[in-house]
Amino acid sequence: MILISKFRITLIIFIISFIFLASGSEVSIKPTSDSLSTKKKEKCTYFVTIQTTCTKGADTTNHVSLRFGDENSNDILVNHLNSKHVRRVDPLEPQVLDDIPRKPFQSCMIDQFQVTGQCVKSPICYLYLKLAGSDDWRPGFAQVQVLQGPHFSSNMFYFRRYLPRRVWHGLDLCETQVTPFGLKRKRNVFGDEGP
Repeated sequence: MILISKFRITLIIFIISFIFLASGSEVSIKPTSDSLSTKKKEKCTYFVTIQTTCTKGADTTNHVSLRFGDENSNDILVNHLNSKHVRRVDPLEPQVLDDIPRKPFQSCMIDQFQVTGQCVKSPICYLYLKLAGSDDWRPGFAQVQVLQGPHFSSNMFYFRRYLPRRVWHGLDLCETQVTPFGLKRKRNVFGDEGP
């Protein structure tokens, strides 16, 4: 009895397969790549330029974290920006002073950092900095250039004030609305992910 029912099941599967083949339809069972492996996100390279003002005591040796992104919530977080230092740039002319590794965030200097992260899909419209440590730091401006898509590069983000310690401080120009009382911006609240 069991042998006959196994035979019937096999026969039914054979008939269904034959009908699909006779109709010209293809039936294939392939596992999707998403179910077997994690999909790798495309990575992009960013050059971050940050100026430290010339005010007395504006420099810092503390760790600085950076967070930037676009209006599509593509958020790039760099916990220790100091370790990504590439070079120091002349503040008066856009040329490299030297390629010798030096401490970043010194007074009256412009530093460039190379960062790799997920790719943005629209222009970078927010940038936040976070200072960890005991000394003060007064950045002048910051800008992010996207190497793979220069049209996604940011405008200048101006700070020109001492940063508060251990909190994200910056600008978000993504969702601005003009109201009779001025510009209304969406407020971003970030968790404690960095130093």
